[in-house]
Amino acid sequence: MMQTDILTANLTASGVVSGQRNRIRGLVCTPGATAGSVVLSDGQGGLVKINITTIVNGGTFDVEIPGEGVLCLNGIYATLTNVQSVTVFYS
Repeated sequence: MMQTDILTANLTASGVVSGQRNRIRGLVCTPGATAGSVVLSDGQGGLVKINITTIVNGGTFDVEIPGEGVLCLNGIYATLTNVQSVTVFYS
């Protein structure tokens, strides 16, 4: 098993998680007062890699990514809709 350092980025609005090639390893999401979503893409405007839908006034939840994670060749971009915050774990 290859060991690698895990990095994190916490966002409260849409934006760049990482501007370079990385693998998404997991995330922690805190939903908003209305239903929303967290969309993680391969760079801004790139292919959607993960799309998580949140529920109204839901509790904070974790998303674990199995195996080697989800590869994003052009960086990781997060689009947040009605979400208080998301912390993305990547390497």
